[in-house]
Amino acid sequence: MSVVYLGLGSNIGDKEGFITQALCLLSEKCEVKKQSHFYRTEPVGTLQQDWFLNCAIEAETSRDPKDLLTFIQSVERTLGRVKTEKNGPRIIDIDILLYGNEIVQTKNLVIPHPLLQDRLFVLQPMMDLNPALIHPVLKKSIQVLYKKVPKDKKVLLYK
Repeated sequence: MSVVYLGLGSNIGDKEGFITQALCLLSEKCEVKKQSHFYRTEPVGTLQQDWFLNCAIEAETSRDPKDLLTFIQSVERTLGRVKTEKNGPRIIDIDILLYGNEIVQTKNLVIPHPLLQDRLFVLQPMMDLNPALIHPVLKKSIQVLYKKVPKDKKVLLYK
């Protein structure tokens, strides 16, 4: 079993409901060990859109990274995700943030997530889960990355 960290977000409709449904579907193939708080987060980019609800989980899985990505994409489709514009509104978005200490770089998958260290809305929930966790490429803890990330976008505790 491998330890994986996933980020989940939604900014359309019943955001909490969509994330809760995603967590339920993910638990069919991943054993969720910890879940962060939910955070209301200001959208990234230039599009006018509703704020996101975000969280992160620590889970264990026997799936390899490619199979995990395929499974995650099937969960997103099941919940009605339609890929539109980059950083656009979405019913559900699930990202593989970290997969153990593995480093993966393919056309369709990059692990660790290439923007993890730049996104407060990812690092704040990761702080709930494991602030001492070391980023396998940057060799810095989540806590150190969190302290360095710009705080220009709002990330507010939801519950």
